[in-house]
Amino acid sequence: MLSASNSLTEIQRRIDEVQRFLSVTLSIANAHTVEFYTHDAWNRFMDVPPQQVLSTVGSCNDQQGEPEHRANESERTGTTFGFCDDTNRLVDTRELLQAAKAHSLPGLGVCMSRDELLQVLRGSRPESGAPVAAIDAELVTDEFMNSKKSHEVKSMSEVVACLAQRCGVKQVIDVGSGKGYLSSFLSLQYGLRVYGIDSSSTNTHGAQERNRKLKMFSRAYQKRNKAAMAQGEATLSPQEELVDVKPGLDGDDDVVYGDGVGTVSQQEQEEVLIDLSDVNPAVERYSESNPDTEELFLSALSVIQPTSPTVPSSQLSAEERERRKRENLERKAQNRSAGASVMFSPLTSYVTAETELRELINELEDAVMVGLHTCGDLAPSTLRMFAAKPELAAVCSVGCCYHLLSEEFDPAAGQECSRGMCGFPLSQHLRDRSWFCGRNARMSACLALERVSHGQGIQMESLFYRAVLHVILRDHYSSFKSEKRVGNVYSKAKSFVDYVRRALRRLELDESKLSDGDVQDYHDTYRPRMGEMHAFNMLKVTLAPCIEGLILLDRLCYLKEQEDLSFTALVQLFDPLLSPRCYAVVGLKS
Repeated sequence: MLSASNSLTEIQRRIDEVQRFLSVTLSIANAHTVEFYTHDAWNRFMDVPPQQVLSTVGSCNDQQGEPEHRANESERTGTTFGFCDDTNRLVDTRELLQAAKAHSLPGLGVCMSRDELLQVLRGSRPESGAPVAAIDAELVTDEFMNSKKSHEVKSMSEVVACLAQRCGVKQVIDVGSGKGYLSSFLSLQYGLRVYGIDSSSTNTHGAQERNRKLKMFSRAYQKRNKAAMAQGEATLSPQEELVDVKPGLDGDDDVVYGDGVGTVSQQEQEEVLIDLSDVNPAVERYSESNPDTEELFLSALSVIQPTSPTVPSSQLSAEERERRKRENLERKAQNRSAGASVMFSPLTSYVTAETELRELINELEDAVMVGLHTCGDLAPSTLRMFAAKPELAAVCSVGCCYHLLSEEFDPAAGQECSRGMCGFPLSQHLRDRSWFCGRNARMSACLALERVSHGQGIQMESLFYRAVLHVILRDHYSSFKSEKRVGNVYSKAKSFVDYVRRALRRLELDESKLSDGDVQDYHDTYRPRMGEMHAFNMLKVTLAPCIEGLILLDRLCYLKEQEDLSFTALVQLFDPLLSPRCYAVVGLKS
């Protein structure tokens, strides 16, 4: 019997602590960056100078720092997490930062490390050691993945292999398998039978071809390893022996340079905090890295980037359903004809909590369900499937794209999900409280505090341009809530005036209303207040781990509420500097 590190009661208590903290501070995370000036966000929420906030954030690790000096010190009565109890404005930045640190997952002390998890899985059965590799030499993932993806795949695959060994199963279901890196590595390195399910047929076709090349790649490694043992050293690299696996051979340059999972372009690094009103919800719901969307800011998102729209099967045409069914049947037939050598089967299907896995996988046995950076509602759906289906013995789920979660109790969300089947909250504990974060706060949860803390700072100018543009749209155009999106015009603009001209043309608005001088006057008026936006967004980054922590604690609480689970835990699988969405929800059934 495996022992869980925290009881249900303890997790519920931690959730209540974070919920109380966020009930005071969430207003900052839910403020629009685009509306920063039009809604006068600084004066609404802050009662300290921006320079003081930035200074305190920069020295937050210095516990001996000087206390802040406030002009209204004599009038102050009391504070809660740094906010004045009377005005609900921030008066003590240091108190807020210390409280945010205490209410993050590391501060709450509810997570296991990856090494601790592996020790628990192996230690409960003394006869079991590390999972046995299926090939003679370990695949060096750096040679065919970027460093981030290599780190994620190696770290997670060993955990999954240990889960499979602990449960005595040989099958793995990889939900949201994308381009198949994790699935291929699990099958090639550990000899597991992996079914990769992805909603994008482009991804599954690409994963199948990539797996074919990786199998050839692994054979080259075995050949080199045998040669090394015979000659003392290997003279050829796998790339030299097998030119077929050079990066970009199949038109997929991201084999080395990034697969869309967790990598964002320079233009996207500024955009998580920017305009939600510029986003087409129908597009954004199923694609999280659109270059026309001014929402993905910093190298903060660990996301899956499907290359074709993700549509529930109920919304597909009869022809498309038939085509997907035919493709899956053909792929199964090919796999059967190939015999036991086929260890990875990519399948195309839109997966929800109601998905019948046996309809997709005829050969399904007891299995481990995994998801590496499953987007939005797919992560909670994975946990619901695990809880409901007896053939699933264990789960290891790493989610991402919190801004794409559906929220059951968010009044601004409308009827976007059926009651009880939304992405958040998942646990009965939070559902009983009708808790919601709000979409802007979930966007903020995607930010990466560790990266910002290590010098990958906020690119403020693009955010500043967009916020001032919003002032211009408010003052001169009645349609500033246009359904059209500004998109990525900043990267092409030579100046603020050029930026505004490009944006107005993109929005199909009459740019003759304003002279260049009028436009420049707006820039010059708000430029002295740019520090306010910088300081405000740094506070958003500081709150991000607390919002993410509540979402993940909710998922852990959901598993602990189930009756037939022997072990549940939150585990830090990855280095947050390499992979900001670094936490996995792990569960095993009795």
